[in-house]
Amino acid sequence: MTSSPRPVGQPVRHPDRPPLNRRLAEFGTTIFAEMSALALSTGSINLGQGFPDTDGPEEIREAAVRALRDGRGNQYPPGPGVPELRAAVAAHQERRYGLLYDADTEVLVTAGATEAIAASLLALLEPGDEVVALEPYYDSYAACIAMAGARRVPVTLRPHVHDEGASFRLDLDELRDAVTDRTRLLLVNTPHNPTGTVLTRDELAAIAELAVERDLLVVTDEVYEHLVFDDAEHVPLATFPGMRERTVTIGSAGKSFSFTGWKVGWVTGAPALVSAVRSAKQFLTYVSSGPFQYAVAEALALPETYFAAFRADMLAKRDVLAAGLAEAGFRVFRPAGTYFVTTDIRPLGESDGFAFCRALPERAGVVAIPNAVFYDDREAGAPFVRFAFCKQVEVLQEAVKRLRAAF
Repeated sequence: MTSSPRPVGQPVRHPDRPPLNRRLAEFGTTIFAEMSALALSTGSINLGQGFPDTDGPEEIREAAVRALRDGRGNQYPPGPGVPELRAAVAAHQERRYGLLYDADTEVLVTAGATEAIAASLLALLEPGDEVVALEPYYDSYAACIAMAGARRVPVTLRPHVHDEGASFRLDLDELRDAVTDRTRLLLVNTPHNPTGTVLTRDELAAIAELAVERDLLVVTDEVYEHLVFDDAEHVPLATFPGMRERTVTIGSAGKSFSFTGWKVGWVTGAPALVSAVRSAKQFLTYVSSGPFQYAVAEALALPETYFAAFRADMLAKRDVLAAGLAEAGFRVFRPAGTYFVTTDIRPLGESDGFAFCRALPERAGVVAIPNAVFYDDREAGAPFVRFAFCKQVEVLQEAVKRLRAAF
């Protein structure tokens, strides 16, 4: 007997089972897509997603053009990354931090920091492992931990109001208490997105001591390493005793040179760790960003004057936005690093960041991101809203004008 044809679009098996893997069921369309669509539909100023509205150094853009014209990188580049970029990453780590890495065995180029995070977690975790991460956290952390079948254990950075203003701080006792016999890995982000916290030397030393004592691996996301302000300093976790051999450090060209669309990132670490990450990475993108890798190699060799000017420019923009938000009635957590400002909306009589951000485009013509999306404990993040200041000063001034008028 010939069976009747199945209607187009009807699943073959398990009609009651949803198409999406259950590990990813909690992750729908990102809030960034939703807020960016709102910005477009309302003509609002988009201070939600963290990408600059101007390009980085002209000589680096021209280096990419030159690589294209010279035929460098137009075909598949080497799996670990082009030798020039791996050498430049190693030289950068030595010059700035005194960290010595072998460019052939201890540096791996990735499709941005997001792939570096994914490949690291997929490589180093097994189902049932626990990962202690600083909450709030970049949303891909939670998704990648889930894809690895591991369990995330958040340690929340708590808001503190003090004489100098307001900031988010890590409770080291809470961090220590979160580590169990099932803990495989610490996932650390400093400078920290979204709070702008930069962990101090003492805090990092305590994290290092804990990792060594409990024999933990550490993945440290340091993509905002060149954006620290005031008296803060960025100190790589791998520089502490016992940490180089257990730490995978992640960097990004997009954040340091304002070419986010190029998607060039990297990891550095001991050979065994980098080899493990490469084993996962090769089955994700395999390779990417060929010509741009040559340009980023030149960018990493730029003189310190570039990084100082870049930092000063972002500091000025931070101060414009932070002051404007305070004048509009927000409580402002002035960031010590990154290019984001977190605010508390309760002084405005608001408490639901999701509702606030969804109404803000119509209300003020500005788009922001509710910090609750970065929390497992949505209640803890509910009153906080993040604004990006990696925009032209005129754009920030107009956003501030709109917010002051609305509130």
